[in-house]
Amino acid sequence: MARARPSPVDKPIKPGRIRAVLTTLGREIAQDLIRVGTALPPEPELEARFGVGRGVVREAIKTLAAKGLVSVRPRHGTHVLPRHEWSLLDRDVLSWLVGQDEPDRDLLLAIQEVRSIIEPAAAALAAERATKNDRWRIDTALAAMQTAKDQASALAADKAFHLAILDATHNPVLQGFRGAIDTILGTVFTVAVGGPGGWFKDNLPNHVMAARAIESGNPEKARAAMERLLGYTRSKLSNRKTIIAAAARKADGSTLRAVRKPSLNRKRKRHAP
Repeated sequence: MARARPSPVDKPIKPGRIRAVLTTLGREIAQDLIRVGTALPPEPELEARFGVGRGVVREAIKTLAAKGLVSVRPRHGTHVLPRHEWSLLDRDVLSWLVGQDEPDRDLLLAIQEVRSIIEPAAAALAAERATKNDRWRIDTALAAMQTAKDQASALAADKAFHLAILDATHNPVLQGFRGAIDTILGTVFTVAVGGPGGWFKDNLPNHVMAARAIESGNPEKARAAMERLLGYTRSKLSNRKTIIAAAARKADGSTLRAVRKPSLNRKRKRHAP
């Protein structure tokens, strides 16, 4: 007796395909390309768009629903939920929200507020609880920050520094924020390290003070040092649009001068005797 051919739904689902559909739809929702209250296209349209089977589409939408981005109701379709329903500390959701060339300043400041709630308290706990290995990890990351030669190594070292402090709290609930904090740090540090107005090197002394306070076992000094470190970043983020605009004006002015100068020279040559 011939065996029945499996239907498209029965075919093995490749995680990479689910991820591709999930990431594309997640970014479009987060960046308001698919607006709040809008219904996602029907499954057949999504299958055709991405060239995948029904199972892939359904798994991707199920994950979006689990992250709070959409609601799925029988006979009513799948609709985008308001942002306050989203799991904003989810690593994917954060990366979709900030995955633009120049992240929104208000969003960055909101992210920085979350850091100001978590990280000073984490530094104080680390000062009380850090082991010898914890302190070694913090110092190693700090040294890597001080010797970083490019943006990638500076970013990696800075993230390692803050995550080492989080780990040094030995609080499993705080450590549960590791993924979200990792994404948050990556977002803010990319702005701090690169582009016009970066302030990575200027904030190094504050990192040193935090590390030394933790090493000395002084929780109040550790908390204050981390608050100072984050306050410096917050003030720079607040002025970021002004810094970028000034840098852009300067660059445009240099380009304009470079364009005008040859034109003047050519004019002189035409009128020269």
